[in-house]
Amino acid sequence: MKTLLYILCLVPLFALSQSNYDAVIDERLRATLLQHKDFVSIPNLPESPELMLENIAWVEKKYEALGFTTTRLKSETLPILLTEKVYDPALKTILFYVHIDGQPVNPAVWDQEDPFIPVLKKQNPSGTWTAMGWEALNQKINDEWRIYGRAAADDKAPILMFITALEILQEQGKTPNFNIKVIFDPQEEYGSTALLGTLDTYKNRYAADYFIVMDGPAHSSNRPTLTFGCRGIATCEITTYGATLPQHSGHYGNYVPNPAFRLSHLLSSMKDDDGKVLIEGYYDGVTISPEQALVMQSVPFTAASFNKKLGLHSAESVGKNYQEALQYPTLNVRQLNTSWSGKGLKTVVPSTATAHLDVRLVPEINGDNQLDKIVKHISNEGYFVLDRLPTAQERLTHKRIATVKTKTLVNAFRTSPQGDFGVKMRQRLTQVFNEEPVTIRMMGGTVPIVPLINTLNLPTVILPLVNMDNNQHNPNENIRICNMRQGIKVCLGLFETNF
Repeated sequence: MKTLLYILCLVPLFALSQSNYDAVIDERLRATLLQHKDFVSIPNLPESPELMLENIAWVEKKYEALGFTTTRLKSETLPILLTEKVYDPALKTILFYVHIDGQPVNPAVWDQEDPFIPVLKKQNPSGTWTAMGWEALNQKINDEWRIYGRAAADDKAPILMFITALEILQEQGKTPNFNIKVIFDPQEEYGSTALLGTLDTYKNRYAADYFIVMDGPAHSSNRPTLTFGCRGIATCEITTYGATLPQHSGHYGNYVPNPAFRLSHLLSSMKDDDGKVLIEGYYDGVTISPEQALVMQSVPFTAASFNKKLGLHSAESVGKNYQEALQYPTLNVRQLNTSWSGKGLKTVVPSTATAHLDVRLVPEINGDNQLDKIVKHISNEGYFVLDRLPTAQERLTHKRIATVKTKTLVNAFRTSPQGDFGVKMRQRLTQVFNEEPVTIRMMGGTVPIVPLINTLNLPTVILPLVNMDNNQHNPNENIRICNMRQGIKVCLGLFETNF
């Protein structure tokens, strides 16, 4: 019965009047794309504070024209831009988050002269993308055309979608059904250090009833997508030891223990062949109810095509499907190395072997506690565990020694999709698009602003709007024009939601 009620809550129970969003977006699309071109043309790497301030000034001008109050909040580095407008003190307030910086670029590997000079492109029948003149926007605009440039998708496209929707609403003499605050993070691609350093000082300025993070790609189907959480991340570095110095493998092979084999046996003890972690209590607290399973099953997914794209025979069996696998903490070996790190190979028994691990965290599990479980497991495997180099005496006293260094970087967060905030967002987007949005309970990656989310303690939803194949962080980053159109429509729909 609960499952049935959950499904019913996604479908509007009565018809509501709806504006013709598509027609008005069509009228504004060319102007929006040209504004986007101008915005992307301003390089946004934090290593150039002058240009970052130019980006901030560009956004300030747009919001001031909409009647917003804009404030540059001081931080240890670049200022945090906060724009806000109270339409009615009796209404709820929604805090939105976007970031205004971009990833570093290597122009030599881009298919255009300058990553910060946007290029409009179309795809040929052969699959290659070729440049078009911007005058092409004077004709009927093809939704499959794309704009290539650094930050074209991540995160300047959502910034323009949101501004365009506000402009459309203002021109129609309407106002959103809630008050608005928007944070512009100047260093998200560099860990959000500026923003996170302001939490104690400006917590009250960021106060709201709900929080929407506008970042990341939508589902690969390009259907409107709502994501209700993300995993955290912790790291662990494990070093095992052989002799004090690397030894000749001919003279000392079969006599000096090889730390790489010791490390491989230790790592093998942590996981079975199906990918499930064997460390005691590693999954404690993680449960999936039938209602939660239903959310994950609703995400479009075909294992065969997914595995083919990845080049996999079969997946690990931690979860019943891809989405369910994301609900559990991971244990990943991201790099292995020995005491020799130069060019070429040496016929030596290395003196050390090191594994660098990352652990993706879920809300049920605290990072520090999870790392303690790993350390305890290593100890139970017969290792004398240190957080430093062993002394000469310790080497002679203990057969197996491991140096383990751990660090929790960010814990996870999750908002219930069945909560009032999430239900109303899904209902409204279902009305606007005549199909349910893709609902992702928790994405696999980590966003650096989780400390902000946890500090504000607000119902939080990640609203990804750009195409999945946007080459985020990579050469030839792009935004699909249909996603620009759809993102404006999502914002207009949200503005008319009664929270």
